[in-house]
Amino acid sequence: MNAIVKRAIVGGIVSTVVMGAGTFILGQISGYKALELLKNSMSGINMLCNTVILGSTTILALMLTLLGISRESESRLTDRHYKDVLMIAKSDTILIVAAVITFLLLNLPISESKEVSSTWFEAIYYVSLGMASLLGGGFIAVVMMLYGTITNIILIVGLNIKDHPLISKEDAEDAEEAEEENEESDNKKTSENQDK
Repeated sequence: MNAIVKRAIVGGIVSTVVMGAGTFILGQISGYKALELLKNSMSGINMLCNTVILGSTTILALMLTLLGISRESESRLTDRHYKDVLMIAKSDTILIVAAVITFLLLNLPISESKEVSSTWFEAIYYVSLGMASLLGGGFIAVVMMLYGTITNIILIVGLNIKDHPLISKEDAEDAEEAEEENEESDNKKTSENQDK
């Protein structure tokens, strides 16, 4: 596991804990019953699910552009770069599926049922808070992974850094040989000009 993925996982876990603890504490402070909390939180959780679905599908579509830029770069990238991109795509797909399932489950008219006991409402409320926190943390983790990958691409393609760890060693050696040949040819030209 490389540094980008570790940072993203830590960021996602911290975000999940902070969001979950914050909503739990606010729910306890408010003094509402579980049914009222559930009714009040449904619209926000549904909006979060929609946002995660929309953002994740957009990220997944833009990954094709990232792959195109990676393939067209002058430097040959190592397999680790493509494994990072694959991990982002897998995580993003899992996030989309989880958001769709959460959205569908929480749109069942449970709060309208009079047959469900109040203890169930409390359990459903805390499960919905947990799912919302996981979705938020997962989305932050995917965005952080994407940021790290894009930063590497900018350094390699945009700023033309040749000694980056994601550039294959063969490509780096070829670049060094080309630079040496250019220096030799420049030295020959200058010496020829001096002789004249």
